Amino acid sequence: MKSSSRDHSLADSAELDRSYEPLTGNLPSKPKKKTIKQRFLKLLPCCRSGSSSSVNQSNEGDDGELSTVYCRPEGLDKLMQQTKFNRRELQILYREFKNECPGGMLNEETFKIIYSQFFPHGDSSMYAHFLFQAFDKQNSGTVSFEDFVTGLSVILRGSMTDKLNWAFNLYDLNKDGCITKEEMTDIMHSIYSMMGKHTYPSMKDNAAKEHVENFFRKMDQNNDGVVTMEEFIESCKKDENIMQSMHMFDHVI
Repeated sequence: MKSSSRDHSLADSAELDRSYEPLTGNLPSKPKKKTIKQRFLKLLPCCRSGSSSSVNQSNEGDDGELSTVYCRPEGLDKLMQQTKFNRRELQILYREFKNECPGGMLNEETFKIIYSQFFPHGDSSMYAHFLFQAFDKQNSGTVSFEDFVTGLSVILRGSMTDKLNWAFNLYDLNKDGCITKEEMTDIMHSIYSMMGKHTYPSMKDNAAKEHVENFFRKMDQNNDGVVTMEEFIESCKKDENIMQSMHMFDHVI
């Protein structure tokens, strides 16, 4: 019985990453040119195991490392129910994730290292920390493929309310159901630090504080010093610029 369960798990993973052709049993055909899905995935933080020197080790060692997935994802059908990606899209995303994360899990330090490559003129570590926490739903210190793909599904395919809920969760740093000025100040400082000092037009020293004050004037409808999820969603839906930004990635995948 145990052997049967293990075989089923391996079959799910093989189908997910397209390591075989289900109809023929043959190896997949020669990969085609990278799709926009794969290009977009490269903009998102995934972990790379080991240094570049490890790539130059023996082929046998590399093949053994890359073929081992220590944390297998849920079955393909279950992921299709949990997300708004179809079978082919999940296979592509998983293959890329597994190539970058052979162990199947992404940790925060590697997340920060990869994320920093996209903001070379600033310090993205604090914002990457907040972003990682938003993906790490279990607060375990690691992000699995399920965590990654469910979050990505909300960002790319979720309803407007789903996307705003996700954004609110990002800003609500202590997860108590409301955003304080201190939390929003931390978020804004992390964003300005990430953008760096050499932006055009240049930023004023008090730009982060002004942004926070504007945020609360617009969002804190009852002037109690905090912004609830209801206030956040209602205010955002009334702001045309915010709505346009929320549609930015609608057709990326």
